[in-house]
Amino acid sequence: MYQKVIMMGRLAADPELRQTPSGVSAATFAIAVDRQYADKDGKRQADFFNIVAWRELGEFVAKYFCKGKPCLVDGRIETRTYTDKNGIKRKLYEVIAQSVRFCGDGSKTDKGLPEAPPAPKQTEQEDFTEMPPGDDLPF
Repeated sequence: MYQKVIMMGRLAADPELRQTPSGVSAATFAIAVDRQYADKDGKRQADFFNIVAWRELGEFVAKYFCKGKPCLVDGRIETRTYTDKNGIKRKLYEVIAQSVRFCGDGSKTDKGLPEAPPAPKQTEQEDFTEMPPGDDLPF
């Protein structure tokens, strides 16, 4: 199966850069994405999404992005479960970033900033066997 999410919004807070016990960098941040419609008072609502950027991409985000900065996130959604301090099981949805790009308004502050490094390729196990040429398909 294939899953991809692309969203554009503004950082809701400065990214937090952490290290796993094995030394792998991970930046966590949230972006606010405006909805396409306004409420009855003319105010636009926003949805907030939690994002995780790993390794070099996470270090890049932590270095060059800050609260209020517009960005374009390309990634996939993952779920994880945990037990909170009250013993209640919770489910969390996160976007695992494969790229994070600047998408400013063209102001001077966005010029000359470096491109984000691509997220490392993940190896997936192949679950198929190659058929010899000329053999009929099994269906």
